[in-house]
Amino acid sequence: MRIGRIAANGCAVCACVVCVYAAQRTMSQTANLAAATPMILEKNEGERRVWRGEPGHAGPGAAFILKVDPKNGGSSHLVFGTGDLAPGEKIGSHTHPTADEILLLETGTARVHLGDSGREVHDGATLFIPAGTSISVSNIGRDVVHVLFIFSAPGFEEFMRDASVREGEKNVPLSKDEDNQIQKKHLHDVIYIEP
Repeated sequence: MRIGRIAANGCAVCACVVCVYAAQRTMSQTANLAAATPMILEKNEGERRVWRGEPGHAGPGAAFILKVDPKNGGSSHLVFGTGDLAPGEKIGSHTHPTADEILLLETGTARVHLGDSGREVHDGATLFIPAGTSISVSNIGRDVVHVLFIFSAPGFEEFMRDASVREGEKNVPLSKDEDNQIQKKHLHDVIYIEP
């Protein structure tokens, strides 16, 4: 292969496979950015949903809001939302195999198990959960635990949609069979370790 002159960015100006691939990838990323829509959302704005879960496990009726993802704003790179855990409710132990997660507890007191460690955390606590790390959160206080969640890659939000209904829609708790089907469908996004 013959390499042409060196461009200002250090890349050889040529038609080699690597340069063509890099140019196509850059154009694709630019197209994705163009498809994204800037948004300004107030605290309670976004895609408001309600879990169809079992009592004591963030539902049924526990609310969350998907704010930014591929369907809300067109982000191809991340997912952002908010949710509440009433006193006594919990998010069961699970992992996200392909995405890092950040949880920020805005209010309340919770018991968190992250990997091999556990501790009590309070409003303002930040949790970084690398992909594949187990996480569980239990509201051990008297107040609602309000969390912000961010995922480094889309995927889990589709599990959330499948296991919930839009706010105001009829909410029937998931049957065991429905729950198993949803979990099987989303094994690449979430694996629950405890029921």
